[in-house]
Order: sequence, then C-alpha cells, then structure tokens
Amino acid sequence: MLTRRDFTALLGATPLAAAAQAPADAFAGLDKPLAQQLTDIQGAVVFQRGRPVFEYHRDGSPEALRDVQSVVKSGLATLVGIALAQGHFASADQPVAALMPEWTHPDPRAASITLRHLLAMTAGFESTSVGGVGGFMPAAQGWARPLASDPGSTFRYDNANVALVSALLEKATGMPLAEFGRRHLGAPLGIAPATFERFRMRTVDMARLGQLWLQQGQWEGRQLMPAAYVAEATRAHTAGGPPVGMPYGFMWWIVSPRPHIYMASGYGGQLVWVAPAQDAVVAVASTVSPQSQQRGHSVQWLQRHLGPALLR
Repeated sequence: MLTRRDFTALLGATPLAAAAQAPADAFAGLDKPLAQQLTDIQGAVVFQRGRPVFEYHRDGSPEALRDVQSVVKSGLATLVGIALAQGHFASADQPVAALMPEWTHPDPRAASITLRHLLAMTAGFESTSVGGVGGFMPAAQGWARPLASDPGSTFRYDNANVALVSALLEKATGMPLAEFGRRHLGAPLGIAPATFERFRMRTVDMARLGQLWLQQGQWEGRQLMPAAYVAEATRAHTAGGPPVGMPYGFMWWIVSPRPHIYMASGYGGQLVWVAPAQDAVVAVASTVSPQSQQRGHSVQWLQRHLGPALLR
C-alpha cells in the first residue's frame, strides 16, 4: 500500500482539494508519462463535477477487470451503507454477537464488539502477521482469535474483517454478498457484474464508487446510502497505523480533514482518491507487485502531472 509519507509529500506539493474547475484542455498530454515512464499504472480515470475528464488504459481495454487489492474494503463499506439504508442493519453500533449469535467467543470483551469496530479496524483481535496487519481467513476463524486489546481502543489493520463484515452482510440481507452487490450497487452505478464474483474492478467502476461517496451516497436521484453514514465513514475514528499510517474511517483512509480528502488504497498502487472541495475523483489501477509498491507510480502521477492539471 501507499504510505503516509507518500501522501504527505503529495499534499505539500499539490493541494488537490482546492476548489477549481480545470479547463477543457487541462488533461491533454497526461497519458504521455503513463505510457512512457509510469508504466506500473494500468488504468486511470478522473471525474470532475460528476463527469469523466480523463481516461487511460495501457492495454486499450476499458473493460478489463483489475486486481484492486484493498480497494475492495471501501466497496464493502459501501455495501454496509446500502444495507443500513434498506434497514438490514439498525445502526453501525449493533453488537456482532447480536447479529451473529452462532459466533461465540471465550473472552467476555467480544460481546461489546460492534459493526463499527470491524469497519474502523478497532475490534481488538490479536495479530501475529508481519507489521501487525492481520491476514485473510474465514469468518469463523477470524472471530475465534484472541483479543489483544479492548474493543474500540486500538487500531489494527485487519484483513480478516473482510470475511467478518461479508458474513454479517449475508446474514442481515438474506442473500449472497455477490448477489446483493450486483443488485443494489452494481446495477444502479453500472458496475461490471463480474466485479462481485471476482472482487476485481474496471478502473471506471473504481471512479464510480468514489463518485457515489462524493455525492453523499446519492446516484441519479436515489439515496443509496444515508448521507449521515457517508459523513461518519469518511471522518477519522482513529489515528490509524500500518500499513498506510494515516487516520482511518470506515474502511477509508482519511488523507486530510481540512480540506477533506479520503481514499481507498490497495497494495501496489491501487487508488480511489476523493476530494470533495475539488469535486474530483481519481481512480488508478496498477500492477500488483512488491516493485510497483516500492516505486509508487500512482503518487508520482498525482503529484507531478495530474495535480497541476486540476489546478490550472
């Protein structure tokens, strides 16, 4: 994943959230550094004021489904918001034990773990993975882990929460996660149906996901997520920690509170950057490898090329 150091440098050099409308020719030539230098980037889409203003696909295929890594967590938070709007959850503060009574835990503190804790990565489960980042595992196994801290007290980026939240969604909605996603997120936004089976996304669908959040959960006149949930999910609930080292909301990293900028970030340079004051969304899909993670081509493109274009 991209780190706080990457984005601190980016914000200092290019304040992407300054309110402005880029002129029509601002994005001309932005494909050249992608084609010639920043070759880890496989796709890039920029929306401003709700419309696409730039698009690039290295293989010439806008329909290609990209491995977006942990960007899917922000997609999962979107499905939670939709489930809340539809009444499947009463609130984010419902205890997990009440939603899934078949899950038991020997530690009495587990009874106080809520959906909010899972979304904010503050449930308190123990992690033995390198860097304190929990690994992916089945939901029942993830729930059975020992608690290392009181729920709500400590941030720990935990990939096992994907399975936990997915299981809660399936139980609450009464349908498989993929079906719920296709019906209630994919169909309204025009997201490729295969996204919800393969957990891969077209770059334009990454941008549409960010645009839904930018629009406070509204899409073509329909309120898919409560605006209050969007506000709650995109504020800092903790100071965060590894692997990005930024404040954390509900499966969104909070880049800056003022101006408000938040992002979905995935290993290797996957990115959905939402800047409300700019009325802009940036989606970037990159090669997934340790080398692409180290090179940070997504950040370089934002800092050196896209940011100045948006601010012209």
